[in-house]
Amino acid sequence: MTEPFEPVTAAILVIGDEVLSGRTRDTNSGHIATYLTGLGIDLKEIRVVSDDEASIVEAVNALRARYTYVFTTGGIGPTHDDITADAIAMAFGVGIDHDPRAVAMLRERFTDPADLNEGRLRMARIPFGAELIANRISKAPGFILGNVMVMAGVPSIMQAMLDVVGPTLKTGVVIESATIRADAKEGDIAMPLAAVQRAHPGVAIGSYPYVDETGFNTNLVLRSRDGEALAAAARAVKAMLSALRK
Repeated sequence: MTEPFEPVTAAILVIGDEVLSGRTRDTNSGHIATYLTGLGIDLKEIRVVSDDEASIVEAVNALRARYTYVFTTGGIGPTHDDITADAIAMAFGVGIDHDPRAVAMLRERFTDPADLNEGRLRMARIPFGAELIANRISKAPGFILGNVMVMAGVPSIMQAMLDVVGPTLKTGVVIESATIRADAKEGDIAMPLAAVQRAHPGVAIGSYPYVDETGFNTNLVLRSRDGEALAAAARAVKAMLSALRK
């Protein structure tokens, strides 16, 4: 690949005491990571913070200054500890109130006015200046403010919101990858593999040990945006492994 490109980067901010306590398993990050990889967006960081306003504000401001996009999950529901929307407003220094557009979305689901109570109306509190992210499952929207995408914590709802956001994102050059089974222990190939890496700086080479029915083994994963460089590095890895077996 000869033409320069500008990398598109991202971070994920997972919000919720239930994740930190182990009560809820975070599956959203893996889904977002896979989705972004398919768009050529480099996921650089994942953070998990508690339902604490100061912690959320600090993390949001640090991440949005560093990366092209920030994706948050969790904390935009109807309960007292769902404080993400307020924290995002504070991070950006803007006000927050019930958004008529969000209220209208909720009314599509809660047709009986009695059902749209004070708690559920909390999900219509949106920071000033934000764009809404439609939610086809429960109607309660997420929102976008600046480069921060604020989405639900429930996996099915988060995925629906990500499908809405995805087509609007700036994309990068998709990374190609190749996986080579070493049929060798990681420690036995560490030094020659390091030599291959030095000779092919444009290709990221990862070493991933595992155990199967034959014992210890290693998968080598090569990743690059340059297809020719990737192929050359893969040939070098295979040659190195072949030489070690002689």
